Amino acid sequence: MQEINLPKIIFGTSGLGNLYVALSDEVKCAIVAESIRYSPKPAVFDSAGKYGAGLALESLGSALAQLNVKPSDVLISNKLGWLRTALTSPEPTFEPGVWRDLKYDAVQRISYEGILECYEQGNELLGNYHAELVSVHDPDEYLNAAKDEQEQAQRYHDILEAYRALNELKRDGKVKGVGVGSKDWRIIRKITDDVKLDWVMIANSMTVHSHPRELIEFMQDLEKQGTQIINSAVFNGGFLTGSAYYNYRLTDPVKDKHLYHWRELFYGLCADYKIKPADACVAFGLKAPGVKSIAMNTTNAERVSQNVALAYLTIPAQFWKEMKACGLIDESYASIYL
Repeated sequence: MQEINLPKIIFGTSGLGNLYVALSDEVKCAIVAESIRYSPKPAVFDSAGKYGAGLALESLGSALAQLNVKPSDVLISNKLGWLRTALTSPEPTFEPGVWRDLKYDAVQRISYEGILECYEQGNELLGNYHAELVSVHDPDEYLNAAKDEQEQAQRYHDILEAYRALNELKRDGKVKGVGVGSKDWRIIRKITDDVKLDWVMIANSMTVHSHPRELIEFMQDLEKQGTQIINSAVFNGGFLTGSAYYNYRLTDPVKDKHLYHWRELFYGLCADYKIKPADACVAFGLKAPGVKSIAMNTTNAERVSQNVALAYLTIPAQFWKEMKACGLIDESYASIYL
């Protein structure tokens, strides 16, 4: 994937799919406009058929067209595996309670034919634009839904078949790179044993709060192989910046007191150094081995420039030393990377 130079900040698009809140077309267009404005060309957008049952792709394509953005000035990643279908129930069945004001439902399609169907539909929704980075979305969730080992083996075969289709798209020059997006990095490791990937998106896994040694070693291996790493969800689903959700799970201050204790110490150190917690999270996420980019989402156009600026902040070395001394960062990690 030498011809692709990923910027430090990649723009996530789940907000364009009405995640948690329904945005107007005007707000969505403003978010896309600011993303184009503050990014080197091509601006990179990360989307998926799962985001609002294709609404994010549709909204992205519509906004880009309205702004008269040249297709060559954007690079779109479409994480594949969910296909838009008719909505036949009061709310979508694929992720109830998460998406707002959707007019369609979505079904999972992970197979050779299914992933190509998702790819074609995604490009139709994008209109004048098309995805040049493709991947299998949430293969960990797909495997975890298996009822037994036999079904899990069949599902893993489905994933490998999906990659056979994606690699054919790359061979035929229809896409530039093939990757994966997953919350469970162990599944990414399993897939990379069988499939050569150009890039991987690791979510909720390599953060200032959680950076297991096994994962670090795996990321070092990817770096040696020349596989680019996109680090996503560096706030652990928002918990590190004040949310009650840790990796999309609602926390309990009593049962999860260790998380709250860690955050309290972290916030205290940030205050001492006049550093915003989000700044420390992004800086740490970018310093991890092999990481080329951070994927960030927003539902507020005014936040775009601030998010881009996060990637260029310098955090004092002494801050990381104190984080290490307080036990907030693994000692072996801090000695090598910070």
